Amino acid sequence: MLHSVDRLRHARILMYSHDTFGLGHLRRCRAIAHALVERFKGLQVLIVSGSSIAGAFEFRTRVDFLKIPSVIKLYNGEYTPLAEHTDLDDTLALRRSVIQSTAESFVPDILIVDKEPLGLRGELEPTLHWLKARGATLVLGLRDVMDSPAQLAAEWARADVLSKMEALYDAVWVYGPGDFHDPLMGLDAPAGLRARLDWTGFLRREVPSGPTPTLAAMPPDALLVTVGGGGDGAELMHQVIAAHDHDPTLDWPVVMVLGPFMKAEERDDLRRRAASHRALHLIDFDNRPEILMESAAGVVAMGGYNTFCEILSLDKRALIVPRVKPREEQLIRARRAQALGLVDMLRPEEAAEPARLAAALRALPRRAVPSRAAPGLDLGGLDRIADLVGRIMAARGGPPRRARLERGTGA
Repeated sequence: MLHSVDRLRHARILMYSHDTFGLGHLRRCRAIAHALVERFKGLQVLIVSGSSIAGAFEFRTRVDFLKIPSVIKLYNGEYTPLAEHTDLDDTLALRRSVIQSTAESFVPDILIVDKEPLGLRGELEPTLHWLKARGATLVLGLRDVMDSPAQLAAEWARADVLSKMEALYDAVWVYGPGDFHDPLMGLDAPAGLRARLDWTGFLRREVPSGPTPTLAAMPPDALLVTVGGGGDGAELMHQVIAAHDHDPTLDWPVVMVLGPFMKAEERDDLRRRAASHRALHLIDFDNRPEILMESAAGVVAMGGYNTFCEILSLDKRALIVPRVKPREEQLIRARRAQALGLVDMLRPEEAAEPARLAAALRALPRRAVPSRAAPGLDLGGLDRIADLVGRIMAARGGPPRRARLERGTGA
C-alpha cells in the first residue's frame, strides 16, 4: 500500500465514462476519483464524460470533468445524439477527436475506463493504442454484472472485444466480490485476460455532509422510491401509484424521486395521479441521493449498480423491481441479491399486479436489513482500488514521465 505524498505529487489519472443512459457511470467514476484524491495528495483526476448533467454534481479539489457531446441510448438499445438535428456519425467523430486530444494534452499515467472496453462504438480504441505505446497503464473497470452471457458474448464478438482487451489492458477491476457474480461468466475469455482480473468488492458509499432542502421537505421514516436518472423509471412510479389506488389503507409515507431524465409529460402525468394520495410525495431530483436514503425506512428501486451499493452501504431494507430489457444486468443482480437474502424482488410484470405490489410495500418496513443476511459482505472496493493504484504507481517507479520531461531530465 502506497501512502507517500511525494510519490504521487505529479501523477495523473484519466477516467473515461461514456454515459449514454442514466447516472450510473458518472457517479461510479466520481466515487472512485474522490476516494483516490482523498488517499493520495497531489494526484490529479480528470473524468471524460458524456453525461448531460455532469455539472449538477459537486467534485472535490483535484477532480475535474471534461464534457464530450452527449449521445443517449434509447430503450430499444439504439443510440442518438442528445442535440437535435445532429448526425450520429458526426457526433461520434467529434467525441473521438476530443478524447484523443485530451489524452495527448493531459498525458495520464493511468487510464481507467468504465464498463465499455473500447468506448462507445469503438471511439476509445485509437486513444488506447496511443496511450499504451507511450507507457500509460490501462485499466478496465467492470460492474459486478454486465449482462446475460448470451447478449454480452454477441455484442462483444462483433468488435472482437475480448482479444482486444487482452492486447490492450494491463488490469481489469471488477467492482464487486468474487463470490457475488462473475461478469465474464459464460464468455470465452482468454486465460491471460482472466489472470489480470482483480475483484475489488462493492464500492461503499458515504453520506455527504450538509443539509439538503429536499430532505427538509421529506416526511420522516418514509419509503424512498428511486429510479436513478429516470429515463425508463415512469413505469415503476405508475405501479407504485396503482398499488395505492388498489389499497387505500396503504398510509406509510412514500417519497418518489423522478430523476432528471424523465420526460416532462411523464412527470406531469405522475403528479396528476399521485395528487389524490396524501401518502405520496414527489421530488424531481436530488444530486445527493445518499442523504435521502439514509433517512428512509426502506427503498424501492430498479437495482442499478450505484443504488445497490447505496442500499448495502446504508444497510437499507429494499424491494427491487429490475429492468429486464434491453439488458438483463439489473435482473441478474436482483436475483443473486434475493438468493442471498439481501433484498426482496418483483419482476416488472409482478409489480404490475397492484395487489401484489401493495403487499410487498406493506411488508418492506418489517423485513430484515441486508447486514443480517450477509454480515461479511465486502464493501471495501474504494480502499482496494486506491491500494491497486498505489501499487501501479510504485511499480512504474520514479516520478511520472511527464514530470521528467517538464524538468528536462529524460526522454
